Amino acid sequence: MSNTKQLLRFITAGSVDDGKSTLIGRLLHDSKSIFEDQFSAISKTSEKRGMAAVDLSLLTDGLQAEREQGITIDVAYRYFATPKRKFIIGDTPGHEQYTRNMVTAASTANLVVILIDARKGVLVQSRRHTYLASLVGVPHIILAVNKMDMVDYSQARFDEIVAEYSKFAAQLNLHDITCIPMSALNGDMVVDRGENLNWYKGPALLELLENIEIEHDVNTSDFRFPVQWVCRPQTEEYHDFRGFMGRIEAGEVSVGDEVTILPSGRSTKVKEIVTYDGHLQTAFAPQSVTITLEDEIDISRGDMFVKSSAHPPKVEKEFEAMLCWLSESSLDKNRKYLVKHTTRVAKCLFSSLDYRVDVNTLEQHSADKLNMNDIARVKLKIQQPLVFDSYSIDRATGSFIVIDESTNNTVAAGMIA
Repeated sequence: MSNTKQLLRFITAGSVDDGKSTLIGRLLHDSKSIFEDQFSAISKTSEKRGMAAVDLSLLTDGLQAEREQGITIDVAYRYFATPKRKFIIGDTPGHEQYTRNMVTAASTANLVVILIDARKGVLVQSRRHTYLASLVGVPHIILAVNKMDMVDYSQARFDEIVAEYSKFAAQLNLHDITCIPMSALNGDMVVDRGENLNWYKGPALLELLENIEIEHDVNTSDFRFPVQWVCRPQTEEYHDFRGFMGRIEAGEVSVGDEVTILPSGRSTKVKEIVTYDGHLQTAFAPQSVTITLEDEIDISRGDMFVKSSAHPPKVEKEFEAMLCWLSESSLDKNRKYLVKHTTRVAKCLFSSLDYRVDVNTLEQHSADKLNMNDIARVKLKIQQPLVFDSYSIDRATGSFIVIDESTNNTVAAGMIA
């Protein structure tokens, strides 16, 4: 797809008061992506608080509790567009107790902007969010050293922070990292370059966001189509129609292609590819389509269509995974939970907890329980076979969530090893 049609999902992350909400507010304001009534409302709120200038962070801190405390609790999503690209921004919480919100937002992001306060340098939460971004496979990272106006726009201070951060990131095998100095409050190097950072020769943030390549962020080689719904219209016109609805999570498929349905292993050919506005000859990830087949095969929700590839999926009842525990209630190894993987839901047991990761030092510690925000290596046994890939091969078919069936709450998110 051309850049004019691409959608870039990115999140901002970092420690408390690093300026994440202000940065997004500055992006929206300087790219002329806010309405006059929105600007008028935050201007009045800023004036009531006795501020000399408009507080742009109010554009994202939408919850009343956040406005009262001056912090971000939930993930606030905002949409904006430029002539080159469309964007969805997630403003994630900085407080450690809301790390779970950051994990869920990062799981679908193409890019994460890690903000660091130039006065404070690399903090514990900076390392935590970087580790989480690497864990959930965010392909691109921008290190934004914010509040450069507070350190007299010092190049030496910027270089010092970049060196410290790069040393930590090297342990995580992160490759695509771009470092930018900026002042979100004054607008330097956000949308416009400003006049205070002439020693920095790289692109401003918006220019980088508009031009970063995301074509290869989706697995285009291994076709994966989890069946979400079996479509059998009860009408006279379509009484013989039997289609399988879902979203293509990876790869592509064309009419006439041979596909295998897993876990049964039966094979057939694609007869039609139908969308809401007509028939297609070929469909790609992440399109939502209805596929009809040449043969009658017993297929239900949770089954997956695949083609032969260099990385065939696994069909197993056991696997190892990295798990982020999101619940305030600790993991109970003696009880059953539900696993939701693509479109299939099955009961599971945690057969072992191999170790827990200290995200500050990356050390591994033995664990007999998991508390909220803990990250651990675990083994799961599933009641029925799942069709999955390693998370490093495909984020969609390599990820899952764990549900407490008594409360129906999501208690964990996992990445299959």
